[in-house]
Order: sequence, then structure tokens, then C-alpha cells
Amino acid sequence: MTTIRQHVLGELADRILALRLDHSTRVGIDGHSAAGKTTLADELATTLRTKAARPVLRVTIDHFKRHVDQRTQYPPGSPESYYFEMFDVDAIRDELLAPLGPGGNRRYRTQIMDFSGRTPIDSGVHVTSDDAILVADGGFLQKPALSRHWDLRVYLHIEVADVLHRGTIRDQAWMDSAEAAAEQYRSYYIPGEELYLAEIRPAERADIVIDNRDFEAPRIIRDLPNQRPEY
Repeated sequence: MTTIRQHVLGELADRILALRLDHSTRVGIDGHSAAGKTTLADELATTLRTKAARPVLRVTIDHFKRHVDQRTQYPPGSPESYYFEMFDVDAIRDELLAPLGPGGNRRYRTQIMDFSGRTPIDSGVHVTSDDAILVADGGFLQKPALSRHWDLRVYLHIEVADVLHRGTIRDQAWMDSAEAAAEQYRSYYIPGEELYLAEIRPAERADIVIDNRDFEAPRIIRDLPNQRPEY
């Protein structure tokens, strides 16, 4: 029996495969921390591979962080540092998205940094074809420097209370305690992401919005023709 989640993944895959482009298709899965971006992107990539004999590239934007020593404009651990300095937007654009887009040479990188942001990683240059599909997940994917480089922008909606609850459960395993994890969300992740929501309004600009508050029963709550936002 097909579950609600499998049905939604199938609809999303069909929507992607229906795009007719002369370059690789670049899909960005955007949303709050703990919204389920990585899980959905992994499952979507698997679904796409079962539906089409096209290369599916799976990349997480957490591998494109800026080195911690280069985050100097705002106080360490501040929401502003998280939003404005965490990710190397230029590298995401120049090393991953632009090469797969119009006029690109299809030579791209999958990572430049480890998750901690302290150890550079050279993934090497990969080469793909015009019919490849990139499925990337990460935060702040609709910043102005990136938004026009996505061919389909998917935003996962959850409530702030869900972010705190899910994030605390997930991160307490590697932090000192559940309360330490919760405080990190209250003082850092959530207010940093609220800066993004206020400036960009990503749910309004996304091509597809999915209500992912219930992992077992996500719902597509908006699906619009591709649009290129003005900033």
C-alpha cells in the first residue's frame, strides 16, 4: 500500500521530471532546522531514481559552510553570524549551482568543508550531463544570490515549536544535555532563521510548499508555476 508520504514524494518527483530544460535540473529543499529537509531530499532522490534513468546528484549544503575563522563580522554564536556568515553563498553558486545551469560546463563540487566548519574538504570536480537532477537540501537557499539558480524551490513548513522540540531531541545526543540543545535553538538557530523569514519570506517565494509537521503525512499546500522572485 502506498503511504501518504510515498504519494507526496511521487507527486514531487513527477513535478521535477516534467520540467523541460536544456541544462541540469537544480532542486533546492529549503526550510527551518529540523524541518526534515535531509530526510525528504534523500527519499526524493531515491524516488527519482526509480522513476527515471537520469543521473540524480544528492548534495547537502551543510558541506558548503564558511570556515569559522572567516566568520568575523558578527559575534560568534550570534543569530546574525548564523544567518549572514555560516554558509559560503559564493561557493554554493559558483562551485555547485552555476556549473549545472544555463551556459554551465557541468563541472561541479559536492563539498568544500566538513560539518564543523573547521576542516576544508576538496571533493574534487565531478562532471555530469545536461539531463542530471540535483537534489540539494539546506538552510537559507533562497537568499538573493542563490534563488535564481534553482529550477525548483521547495520549502518545508513546520512551526517554531516543532523546530525547538525536534531539534532538541536530535541534537542532545552530541551536546551536553537536552537543555543545552534547547538553549542553542532558542538563542541561535531559531532567531537566525527568523532573520531569514523576515528578509526573504521563503514560503511565499518558493515554487512548492510542503507542510511537514507530520512526517508520516506531509501535505503539498502550494504548487505554483516556476517563478523568479524580484528582490
